Amino acid sequence: MSVTTTRRPALPRIPIGAAIGLFFTTLFGITAVFAPLLAPHGLGEIVGDVWLPMSAEHWLGTDNLGRDLLSRMIYGARTTIFIAAVATAISFMLGSLLGFTAAVVGGWFDLVMSRLVDLLMSIPTLIFALVVLSVLPSNLLTLILVMGILDATRVYRLSRAVAVDINVMDFVEAAKLRGEGRAWIIFREILPNALSPLVSELGLRFIYAVLFLSALSFLGLGVQPPEADWGGMVKENKDGIVFGVPAALIPAAAIAALAISVNLVADWILNRTTSLKGGRGNV
Repeated sequence: MSVTTTRRPALPRIPIGAAIGLFFTTLFGITAVFAPLLAPHGLGEIVGDVWLPMSAEHWLGTDNLGRDLLSRMIYGARTTIFIAAVATAISFMLGSLLGFTAAVVGGWFDLVMSRLVDLLMSIPTLIFALVVLSVLPSNLLTLILVMGILDATRVYRLSRAVAVDINVMDFVEAAKLRGEGRAWIIFREILPNALSPLVSELGLRFIYAVLFLSALSFLGLGVQPPEADWGGMVKENKDGIVFGVPAALIPAAAIAALAISVNLVADWILNRTTSLKGGRGNV
């Protein structure tokens, strides 16, 4: 008498690098969402002397004005991640839609859009943003829109290049022969097959947005006081480096940790989606 055993499908194993990246990315995300609950002090509350060392009362010490650095870091995570995430979402929605449309429509629309994007990309992004932000009102909406529109040029280039290759494939030609419209071609034929490179680019664009925001805040045209973000905190406490105060190095380390962790997760997702596609193709 034989007993048949049912094997459960093995759970996908996460590489150690991706697991570390996922842990820190989740940690940063939770910190950003629950910042008011996690911060021991208020955003602008003066709690002691200037640049106090780390202690049981102030785990990361105080900043250049005597504010609790841990609380500022927690609120800074919320501002930095929120602005970078929204700007990245805008850049992907705008850039991918225009890129796919240019590849499908072609003709004069593709020519005009490509030359306009070439013009914007020929100007150094940081200099262009500094000029625009120095003229427009300094608020979060302006900052997010400027970052999103400037970053959309990179997404446009990638999405158009991917869509041009997919647009000439047999299944797209078959959809055109069935009489499907351009919206169907873009969202039902091209978009699902372009997700792998776009997912990888999503992580890179988010990292770029974090670094770009930090650079703008360090130069004084990003997040304005009394709001906190990590780039602005580096600027506020940079004079303490001369005296051996780590208040400027802690937010800089947080920026690097966020960038590395998101990059590890994005690489794992790209490898995962690519292997899944390859496995389905061999069946």
